[in-house]
Amino acid sequence: MKELPYQARAIVGRREMVILPELHLHLCAKIDTGARTSALHAEDIESFEEDEVLWVSFVTRGGGPDSPAHSYRMHLHDRRRVTSSNGQSEWRYIVRTRLQLGELEFPVEFSLTDRRNMRHPMLLGRRALRRLLVAPGTAFLHGEP
Repeated sequence: MKELPYQARAIVGRREMVILPELHLHLCAKIDTGARTSALHAEDIESFEEDEVLWVSFVTRGGGPDSPAHSYRMHLHDRRRVTSSNGQSEWRYIVRTRLQLGELEFPVEFSLTDRRNMRHPMLLGRRALRRLLVAPGTAFLHGEP
């Protein structure tokens, strides 16, 4: 068997509780090695320019459709074409923020998309999972919901 070219920082299960400290959000995230970019549930997404800086405003809910709505304004990092698991391609706004997973904290890019029909408000893709190992038969290795 070939050795890993790096030392794994942690092992994660198929679902993990994460914190977005800059947004004061505590969310259940689905770990998805098939997705390149992570995704965060967002509604009422609007981009705008202020003082020659691009911003995006959106509303998100941390615990499903019945949870309270939180409104945010963030710097718009990028706009990318993302292909979803059903094969449909769409342009999405990308934001950057810090993610806390257990003892780890690192920057992550999220595409903003409506995930209200999904079980989890957040999906962590391959870019966010760099240097982490996934144990798909487990869940919540870094804290219970």
